Amino acid sequence: YVKQGEGRKFLILDAAMNDLLRPALYDAFHDIWPVTEPANTKTDVYDVVGPICETGDTFAQGRVLPEAKEGDLFAFMTAGAYGATMSSTYNSRELAPEVMVREDVAALARRRMTVEDQLALEFMPDWLT
Repeated sequence: YVKQGEGRKFLILDAAMNDLLRPALYDAFHDIWPVTEPANTKTDVYDVVGPICETGDTFAQGRVLPEAKEGDLFAFMTAGAYGATMSSTYNSRELAPEVMVREDVAALARRRMTVEDQLALEFMPDWLT
């Protein structure tokens, strides 16, 4: 969604630093673009952030993008293998699914991890029960 802050506008995406860590670690640049062609040619300036509410959960600052509204989908370009290999379940966020694309065909390569999947990996030591 879009949030007007004091002196700047935020584009808050359902993606976070746990999904793509490179911008938080070393200011890596990734093009960010709407998945569908914008209905109009209006643009705005956004700080593109995730929902974790930490300083590092920032993908871009002062980025000129097509005017956005709640529900719009955005793609991070050139994330490559680093998106998947550096991702984590930090803050109990599910791992994003991976999709492989060749020309006009897409296929799921890894399904989205659920909270139940995460909890299934945890065990309570006998001495705590």
